[in-house]
Amino acid sequence: MSSKILVIDDDTAFCVMLKTFLQKKGYEVVNAFNGEQAKDELKNHTFDVVLTDIRLPDSDGLQILKHIKESSLEARVILMTGYTDIKTAVNAMKLGAFDYVGKPINPEEILHIIGLALNKTPDKQSAANSGVSKKNIQTNNVAPFVKGVSTTSAELHEHIALVAPTNMSVLIIGDSGTGKEYIAHSIHRQSKRADKPYIAVDCGAIPKELASSEFFGHLKGSFTGAVNDKTGHFEAANGGTLFLDEVGNLSYEVQVQLLRALQERRIKPVGSNHEVNVDIRVIAATNEDLQEAVKRGDFREDLFHRLNEFSIRAPRLAERKQDIMVFANHFLAQANIDLEKDIEGFDQEVVQLFRSYDWPGNLREMKNIIKRSVLLEKSDMIHIEVLPAEMREPVINEVAFSYTKDNEEEAIKRALEKTNYNKSKAAKLLDIDRKTLYNKLKLYNLDL
Repeated sequence: MSSKILVIDDDTAFCVMLKTFLQKKGYEVVNAFNGEQAKDELKNHTFDVVLTDIRLPDSDGLQILKHIKESSLEARVILMTGYTDIKTAVNAMKLGAFDYVGKPINPEEILHIIGLALNKTPDKQSAANSGVSKKNIQTNNVAPFVKGVSTTSAELHEHIALVAPTNMSVLIIGDSGTGKEYIAHSIHRQSKRADKPYIAVDCGAIPKELASSEFFGHLKGSFTGAVNDKTGHFEAANGGTLFLDEVGNLSYEVQVQLLRALQERRIKPVGSNHEVNVDIRVIAATNEDLQEAVKRGDFREDLFHRLNEFSIRAPRLAERKQDIMVFANHFLAQANIDLEKDIEGFDQEVVQLFRSYDWPGNLREMKNIIKRSVLLEKSDMIHIEVLPAEMREPVINEVAFSYTKDNEEEAIKRALEKTNYNKSKAAKLLDIDRKTLYNKLKLYNLDL
């Protein structure tokens, strides 16, 4: 008998897509689009796993979790969360949630966590004992890294091939969605550590107060809530590769601890008197200008140089015009498999739009747009009508209006209005980077 899953999310298209994907994997799936519907389903049916968004129109994931616990239901609860809700998700785990997964959802990640919740993964017990979240452990079954055919892609892969066999630390720099983790995993797969662990850590999702425990582990009873021994990311990656995603988000205090561990290659779990030797290769990634962060005093210069033995720039999708349809066809094939559809290709009008569009969200945006389009398309070709409205709008006239220090606030307001409050497009229109725009939004209290 197949396991039964309740998926709760007010995004109808996403909910249906996830249901289709999980059904294809052999699960029995029911959708609910708000808290009230979810409680009705829980009252009338028995579920093995409940997969719920934290934010719902009439409730939230924590209330669903409390309802399940108060009703003594056996369902394991997995929360789906955006970056801003990570702390809520961590608190939910303290209340009894099984785990949480970040949005946008990675299909393989969610399948693995569901498998753990259902006790279908052979090493479930060892994972529970070690305290290492399996969502951070990657295998060679990740989606293939498409190389592309452009000169930019050739240069990128030449750099990967050069640095992979070494033990040099690598810093991958690039905008969000440019495939920095795929680059990191490609380096690991081509390295001499390919048969050893690859541990990916989202540095932005680690609360400062839990950082020591997450990175270095802890002993049972070393602090309130430490009910079991926990193996940290450094020890879990021993012999292999530790990937630090968005390393610029680490607090200054955590940077100090990280630097010492990288310099000495020894770590001390919280509550322990004994140090543990670790042999790891470190790959870090950031969408920030860390050199500017060093100048501002937000990022330690010695840690920057420790991580930046070799740097690789992940190019924006808009810089890889020759690769656009290569990636588009790859994501189309993936979406066809995931959604059990047989879309043959893209209408010529769509191809032209793809090649002229700026892709502010890069490869991640393209993947999501194509998957959504495959779900909505009723014919055997992707037509322009199923693409998001913001893609189909006429390209903004980029003749910059006067932008000086004297009229800065007004210029930013006009740019936001002109781009329908798309911050990436507004930054481009103003000819400034996104980080600068975010700082200006805070300065003028325009952080919408």
